[in-house]
Amino acid sequence: MDKWYNVGKIVNTHGIRGEVRIISRTDFPEERYKIGNTLHIFLPDTEPIEVTVQSHRIHKNFDLVTFEGYDNVNDVEPFKGSLVKVHESQLGELEEGEYYFHEIVGCTVVTEEGNEIGIIKEILTPGANDVWVVKGEKNKEVLIPFIDDIVKEINIQEKRITIQLMEGLI
Repeated sequence: MDKWYNVGKIVNTHGIRGEVRIISRTDFPEERYKIGNTLHIFLPDTEPIEVTVQSHRIHKNFDLVTFEGYDNVNDVEPFKGSLVKVHESQLGELEEGEYYFHEIVGCTVVTEEGNEIGIIKEILTPGANDVWVVKGEKNKEVLIPFIDDIVKEINIQEKRITIQLMEGLI
């Protein structure tokens, strides 16, 4: 069975020349939205639509993208609300110490002392470093910055991440 990985969600059109506004959920936007790259648009009850990136720019925290052959707003209007994904075959090899979001989401976070904090549900990319959103006891959210001072070990095979608990983190 094919595996697909979420790149983002098309939330609206932008202008009249076929540009779409995407809320990005990818770890590598510069690679995913590179001119000439292939993406797939998932609409309800249809096969994925293969598109090729024609242009990309960032505007007000959105990725604005045009696709080859979709040159006006009427062409892309049906894409509103759809997910943009890549096939597993498009995932490249990562350097040591680098991880895809889908490898991190779902991991259990524990302290060096072995106390369980919770499970990573989402990754935010606000700026200098990623922030992991961990759902803990009683659905309490804990935000863990992905920095070396805090994250001590990542074991993708066991879906377990060990952190050093710093004062004020929880």
